[in-house]
Amino acid sequence: MTVFNIISLVGGLALFLYGMSVMTNGLEKISGGRLEAILEKITGNIFKSVLLGALVTGAIQSSSATTVIVVGLVNAKIIKLRQAIGIIMGANIGTTVTAHILRLSNADSPGLFMSFLKPTNLAAIAAIVGILFYYLAKNTVKKELGVMLLGFSVLFTGMFTMENAVHPLREVPEFASLFSTFSNPLLGVLVGALVTAIIQSSSASVGILQALASTGVIPFSAAFPIIMGQNIGTCITPVLASIGTTKNAKRTAFVHVTFNVVGTIIFLVVIYSIQAFRPFTFWDDPITKGGIADFHTLFNVTVTILLVPFAGLLEKLACTFIKDTGADRDPMEEVASILDERFLASPGFAIQHAREAVVKMAELSRENYSRSTKLIRTFDRKQLEKAQEVENTIDRFQSKVDIYLLKISEHDLTETENRLVAEVLQVVNEFERIGDHADNICDCSVKMNTDGIVFSERALEELDCVFDAVLEIVDLAVEGYIQRDADLALTIEPLEGVINMLVETLKVRHNERLQNGQCSLQSAFPYIEILNNLERISDHCSNVGVHTVSYSGSAQGLDRHEYLRELHTVKTPEYEAKFDMYDKKYFSRIA
Repeated sequence: MTVFNIISLVGGLALFLYGMSVMTNGLEKISGGRLEAILEKITGNIFKSVLLGALVTGAIQSSSATTVIVVGLVNAKIIKLRQAIGIIMGANIGTTVTAHILRLSNADSPGLFMSFLKPTNLAAIAAIVGILFYYLAKNTVKKELGVMLLGFSVLFTGMFTMENAVHPLREVPEFASLFSTFSNPLLGVLVGALVTAIIQSSSASVGILQALASTGVIPFSAAFPIIMGQNIGTCITPVLASIGTTKNAKRTAFVHVTFNVVGTIIFLVVIYSIQAFRPFTFWDDPITKGGIADFHTLFNVTVTILLVPFAGLLEKLACTFIKDTGADRDPMEEVASILDERFLASPGFAIQHAREAVVKMAELSRENYSRSTKLIRTFDRKQLEKAQEVENTIDRFQSKVDIYLLKISEHDLTETENRLVAEVLQVVNEFERIGDHADNICDCSVKMNTDGIVFSERALEELDCVFDAVLEIVDLAVEGYIQRDADLALTIEPLEGVINMLVETLKVRHNERLQNGQCSLQSAFPYIEILNNLERISDHCSNVGVHTVSYSGSAQGLDRHEYLRELHTVKTPEYEAKFDMYDKKYFSRIA
């Protein structure tokens, strides 16, 4: 074997790994995060968990990707440890699909149809179709399908390159004797685990073994322990992903390691016990690609069947080894776990979680607005401290969301994903500003309490009217954004118009009370300041509504300023009806 064969082998491995990465990323973008979102909705039924874990992993061709996402979901407290155990078991089964695809290169091709399925031909066809889709398709999904097909083609090209590079080894006696040493099960398991841990992909390491098997000098006795070791080595990725996570996330990685180690021990004991008393007739025969794929699947399916009844025991074992410290967790950390960086491997899924974070932030802003208005009537030091704590959380939340979105933007995003990132980025700032204005109202309550300022009962009744109107518009903005309801968002503008009129009316009335001596000059500043902040909150709710309309349905890409101008200039019957409704609802209270 020459130096050029070694270069070809390494180059083939590079193509294989790159092709797998491209294919996986293409599938992920086509799914837009939907495959991973399925895992969030998993039920407590472990058999469904196993099935979905297998299906998702079979689709994205990577057990490492699935288990890393599962670690993130457990860390974010979206799924429980017991559910994660089933998904991990299924992921081990799903990852065997790649080996079965690669075995096709050994398939006979007696007919035209089978000739098309032969990988040498299939890879070329996939490349042709993929490049046509990539360059000619207008639709983003079709373009990503083209990328996926190109990745499929590159993967097989890498496989063929590796096979050709190792072909001369069949004539080298030392190569055959090297693999005979791997018949020592512990050494074979160790080699399989180390190689897989280094390249962090069991599918890739199994593909390398299949390429080496094409030389015809690797016996079953050497391949079996290596394959078992490969299943242990693939655990390195979720183990690394669990660093710095919650106890349950660490337990998820622990279960993954335990599952494969226990499975390997069981198989080693059973296989070598049988071999000792009744030797296998094929034990020293060369294994084929198909044989490797079959044993890979047999191992994972059998171990899953054996250990599914003991899922609860695995959970207890993980909790025994990784114990709770009992320390309270920062609520901000608990909520921020939604923005787990492990989800960044799946941009579509990460964007969904960024949006969920904004929803949490919106609810905190609504909560603080309600708290701030109550402080105007009844000052409470504890409620003020709670409001200040929540405001700090909102500010930190915005910073985390902005950084997270920036990291998402560094990925190669589809047009739809870029649009969604822009939406989240704009809306998070609107809800943060609502929180700021609620904080300003809290400051007004502090000034009133410190200076002994008291509004007249009439002034308080008028403020209560605006408080309620603004609370309603905040509710509309939050719910409209959560539900992506454009119709609900459209009801914001008529209410925003009524709130503006209410604020202007109350400013005039307050000025009249000042001139008549009914209110003190000292009370003028906080009263006007409160009204100004209420009007600003209403404006930001209007912006949220426009963003919700802009990024939904047929209104995608509209000019928001032009949209607002037309809405207020050319008032539709629906707008007029809603405006009249809110006008009667709130102006009747201050008439």
